[in-house]
Amino acid sequence: MTSREVALAALVRVEDGAYSNLVLPTLLRDSGLDERDRAFATDLVYGTIRQQRALDQLLERVTDRPLDALDPPTRAAVRLGAYQLLADVPAHAAVGETVTAAPRRARPYVNAVLRALARLGPPWPWPEGDDTAALGVRLSYPDWIVNELVTTYGWADAHATLAIGNEPPAVAIRVDTRRADRDEIAGELRAAEAEVSPGALADGALLVRGIGDPAAVPAVADGRATPQDEASQAVVEVLDPQPGDTVMDVAAAPGGKATAIGERIAEGRVVACDVQPTRIRRVTAARDRLRLDHMFAVVADGRNLPLRDGSGDRVLVDAPCTGLGVLRRRAELRWRIRAEEVPRLVELQRELLRAAARSVRPDGVVVYSVCTLTEAETTGVDAWAEHALPELVADPAPGSPWRRRGRGALLLPHDVGTDGMYVLSLRRP
Repeated sequence: MTSREVALAALVRVEDGAYSNLVLPTLLRDSGLDERDRAFATDLVYGTIRQQRALDQLLERVTDRPLDALDPPTRAAVRLGAYQLLADVPAHAAVGETVTAAPRRARPYVNAVLRALARLGPPWPWPEGDDTAALGVRLSYPDWIVNELVTTYGWADAHATLAIGNEPPAVAIRVDTRRADRDEIAGELRAAEAEVSPGALADGALLVRGIGDPAAVPAVADGRATPQDEASQAVVEVLDPQPGDTVMDVAAAPGGKATAIGERIAEGRVVACDVQPTRIRRVTAARDRLRLDHMFAVVADGRNLPLRDGSGDRVLVDAPCTGLGVLRRRAELRWRIRAEEVPRLVELQRELLRAAARSVRPDGVVVYSVCTLTEAETTGVDAWAEHALPELVADPAPGSPWRRRGRGALLLPHDVGTDGMYVLSLRRP
């Protein structure tokens, strides 16, 4: 298979509901491509998904039928070719190689559309102005996300957040210091020709580029290190689990924060809950890879936790959310999440936090975190908790580079190049 054939297959499957970060590594492992071509296929997939609105706006100028009327493989092929033209791939390659990768019956149409698009630019005819719609087209986001960020954070921070969401992130690595040290892992990665630098936020984190599939890295495969964004690592630092603690993660899948907690406490126990059995299997796999015998993966609804009230030393509520802070990593999420889902998620976040408040012991800690940026799911939940859960008082928020928001703190993705994250630490006196 060629890079474009792999990319096209991935795009069709993502449009059918698959997740790019799950389907693409599988296709790449089966492709026989070398590292350079794998990297090209990866850029094609994530770039095409991220830029979908911008691509469609240009394609509508040169097509003779609505894009929605095309069958999925043809629609994916014209988007794939359009992305390459925008990314300055030479037109003869962007058009010719994409046509070859397209289904045979669709090739004449794909060829005609892409050739017409190549004649349109560059420069490309983007809408001008700073209104929501123009910014949404140029940076390729739904209007509601643009409007939410501009309203909450102002134009400059919103623009910076949206722009960095279109850039491929480095892979952040968490080192299990029980079994390795950071310099050892960094040396192994550099020996494999990866670019390695220290993290900017989480203590001991490594930032890595050029490693391909992180799961194939030997240190990850044998459990000495784990890919986890620095903002997520920092949430566990705020929770600050101690040896001997009983710690509960009420919505643990896929297990990154729960295993980070398990690595930090040599004794005690970690109870990692998730309501879906399929997701708990991912937590179990992560636990087994890291040899965390004191961690227990449990199928349970976080609103009805499997601990006696008042028995937890620390409870992490890393709540389901709209995920606006992780759009770099989950490219298709911007097209799937809807503004109408925010109230439902807020209600769930409140219920999880209420259950956590019951479960924590006196002088115990509850940490609420979400990898999103909407006002309702961050300071809105904080304001609700301040009145609805008076038994919990706020601990000091983390300092710079975190931004103080309400009683908690926030990271925008462009602050230090991490995922966007909100964290609120509460204590039961």
